[in-house]
Amino acid sequence: MQIKFISVMVQDQDSALRFYTHELGFEKMADIPLGDFRWLTVTSPDGIEGVELVLEPMGFPPAQVYQKALFDAGIPATAFITQNIHAEYQRLRERGVVFRGEPKKMGPVTAVLFEDTCGNLINLVQPAA
Repeated sequence: MQIKFISVMVQDQDSALRFYTHELGFEKMADIPLGDFRWLTVTSPDGIEGVELVLEPMGFPPAQVYQKALFDAGIPATAFITQNIHAEYQRLRERGVVFRGEPKKMGPVTAVLFEDTCGNLINLVQPAA
C-alpha cells in the first residue's frame, strides 16, 4: 500500500493553482473537469515521484467550517519537508509568501508556518540532520 494523493482544501482552484505553481514552484500534474469543479493536482519537483497534492474544492459546507477552524486555531493543514529551511524561507518570502514568524528549532525539527492564500496554514519543516 502507498500514499499517492494528499489533499488540501481550497476556496478557489484557479487561485490555488497559481499559488502552488508560481509561488511555491510546484508543477501542475492533473487538471480534469468534474462537473462544477476539477480533479486538480500538483507535484513538487523535489518530492517523491508519483505523490500528488490534490487542490480539493470546498463544495461541502462543513469543509469550509473545518478549514476556518484549523486556520483560526493556528493548526497546519499539512506539512512540507525541506533540507534547508532558512534558504527555502528566504526564497518564499522573496516571492511574497506570508509566514507566521521565523524558522524555530522544535526538538528534532526546525519549523515555520506559512499561509497558502487558500485558507490553509502549511508547516514548513526541516528534520534534524
